[in-house]
Amino acid sequence: MSLFRCLAAVILAVGACQVGAAVPAAPSVFLDELTWTELRDEIRAGKTTVIVPVGGSEQSGPHIVLGKHNVRAKALAARIAASLGNALVAPVVAYVPEGSIDPPAGHMRFAGTISIPEAAFEATLEGAARSFRSAGFRDIVLIGDHGGYQKNLAKVAAKLDREWAATPVRVHAIEEYYRAADRDFAQALRKQGFSDAEIGTHAGAADTSLSMAVDEQLVRSAHLHDGSALDAANGVHGDPRRASAAAGRAGVDLIVAHTRDAIQREVARR
Repeated sequence: MSLFRCLAAVILAVGACQVGAAVPAAPSVFLDELTWTELRDEIRAGKTTVIVPVGGSEQSGPHIVLGKHNVRAKALAARIAASLGNALVAPVVAYVPEGSIDPPAGHMRFAGTISIPEAAFEATLEGAARSFRSAGFRDIVLIGDHGGYQKNLAKVAAKLDREWAATPVRVHAIEEYYRAADRDFAQALRKQGFSDAEIGTHAGAADTSLSMAVDEQLVRSAHLHDGSALDAANGVHGDPRRASAAAGRAGVDLIVAHTRDAIQREVARR
């Protein structure tokens, strides 16, 4: 190739890189990743639904990290928001009621679980909802990755809806999110050949597969292979040894689809 052609190729390559770099990136669905003016413009453009993902820090056996609920809630909320097309995602609420601290009960018997009083939890959700209303959101959606506080989400939503009855703003506690993860995903796993004893109720095949489908780094696979300490004494209720990301993808799809549909129904009712 001649020197001229080499220079021409270099110039074209540099030009292409400059053109590519000039293309603005799509706005993030996460509030934390927007400036306040970007958020203002997104709301003005029609993104008037905000999803508040609620997680929690609790033990899930020796093979799943303490923050699984936080990671799952954020990742799944992002997919739900993208599916809706007019929604953004608030920061994850990571501090939730997990039971008695003194004396320790339930998950609090294991190191790393964090619990706060129900009143403090509800006040946090209420304060966040009032902030979102002030920002211009019209539909505030509460979704929870843990079963223990579903009643608290519903209580906060009902309280604010009564107070705001004369306004266009509504708070929606979407129980379908947790139902899809708990009930519907279990049914899907049965069709894949998993037994109820494997599926379990906490840190079993269902819980572990869903975590792996969201982020495989949430699970310590070595513990699954040797099967050690995967029992109730170590916080496991089920048998996660056959869990896999492939099995968990059915749960991800169910949660996203069912939650999206439930949100759309609730917004249409308003």
